[in-house]
Amino acid sequence: MSELVTTDPGKRARTPGWVWLTLALMAVVVLAANAHLIYVATRSQPACVAHVRQGDAAAERGQYAAAQSSCSPRPAGRTGSP
Repeated sequence: MSELVTTDPGKRARTPGWVWLTLALMAVVVLAANAHLIYVATRSQPACVAHVRQGDAAAERGQYAAAQSSCSPRPAGRTGSP
């Protein structure tokens, strides 16, 4: 039974090829997902959404407002919440 337990201390165990292949595939998936995230973040322009604007009564009550809206300013004469 001792021949089953003994190992040569100078030899390192080889890692199977499928482990390296799996690790490489996982790295490719992570890199592709990050590249897609960067692509979408730099190419997309979100549409304007209704929000509290500075100067509205709701903004004065302590609700959060956009610091600088990229949407067109509200037409004059229109008041109240969006």
